[in-house]
Amino acid sequence: MAAFIKAISYYLPETILTNEELVKEFPEWTVEKVAKKVGISQRHIAAEDEFVSDMAVSAGRRLFEENKINPSEIDFVLLCTQSPDYFLPATACIVQDKLGIPKTAGALDYNQGCSGYVYGLALAKGLIAAGVAKNILLITSETYSKHIQKSDKGNRTIFGDAASASLISTDGFAEIGAFELGTDGSGYDDLIVKNGGMKSPKIGDESSDDYLYMNGSGVFNFTIAAVPGLINETLKKNGVEDITGIDWFVFHQANSFMLNHLRKKVGIEKENFLMHMENCGNTVSSTLPIVLKEHKESFKSGDKVVLAGFGVGYSWGGTMLTVV
Repeated sequence: MAAFIKAISYYLPETILTNEELVKEFPEWTVEKVAKKVGISQRHIAAEDEFVSDMAVSAGRRLFEENKINPSEIDFVLLCTQSPDYFLPATACIVQDKLGIPKTAGALDYNQGCSGYVYGLALAKGLIAAGVAKNILLITSETYSKHIQKSDKGNRTIFGDAASASLISTDGFAEIGAFELGTDGSGYDDLIVKNGGMKSPKIGDESSDDYLYMNGSGVFNFTIAAVPGLINETLKKNGVEDITGIDWFVFHQANSFMLNHLRKKVGIEKENFLMHMENCGNTVSSTLPIVLKEHKESFKSGDKVVLAGFGVGYSWGGTMLTVV
C-alpha cells in the first residue's frame, strides 16, 4: 500500500536569539561574520520550563487545527528526539495523552538526529505497508539548546529549537518513494553528549562532557564524502537517471556554507535547491519538514522532490516524494 505525506505543521518557541545578541556575548565576532558563515540571523530557543513534549504537543495541535484533523483518526505516534523529557517513559506516550489520541494507538520514540525525518518517513511507510496503521502522526521535536554550553559560541550560532508534526497516511499531497539509508558508527563521537547515559552518568558537577560536543571539521568531511553518493543511490532506487529528472532538492539545513558546498558538488542549480533556516537556525530533525511546509505552495502535480538528511551517528537517509 502506498504512503503519503498528507499535512505538515511546525512550532517554534517564542524566545528568539539574534546575531546581535550573540555578538554582545562574543564581541570578537560581528553580526555580518555570523550571518555569512552560517546563513542564520536568528534562532528560536525553548524556554527554561519548555521541553520536547511541550513543543511536540504544540506542533501536533497546530497540525490538527490547520488541517481539520481529529485526533481520534491517529492510530500511531512516532516521535523523533535526542533530548527527551525523560530516559523513560517514551515522550511519545506523554504526547499521545496530551493530544487526546486514542489509547488504541501505538506510540514510540526513536533517537535520531539530522536524518531523523527521513527515517521517520521510512518507519511510517513500513507501518502502512504492513497494515499496522493508516494515519501516523510523525513528530520531530528537539531542544538542542539545553545540550549546549553557554560559552560554546560555535554551536549556539547554528542550532535552534523546533518541533514539527506530519500526518503520514494512505493519501495526501506527496507520495513517499523508495529509501536509501546508511550508517557509519565509527564517527559516533564527532557529535555527542557524553554524560547522562548509563555508560557515563552525570555525577553532579557540570563538565564539558555534560554538553554537546561537535567536531565541525569531522562532520563537514563526512557530509561532503557521504551526500553525493546518497543522492545518486536515492535517484537510482526511485528510477531516476540523474539530477535533471528532479524538480526540487531539500537537504538537511545544517548551515549555508555546507549546503552551498554540497549543492555545487552534486551539481544542483540554485533555483532547484530549497532553503529555509535564516530565521530559525539548524533545527536538527525538523529542518526538512519546515522547508517542505514553507515551500509547499511552490510544488505542482507531478513534481519530484528529493529529501536528504545527514549528520549525527553518523547517519544518512534519502527518499523521493512525488507531488500528487
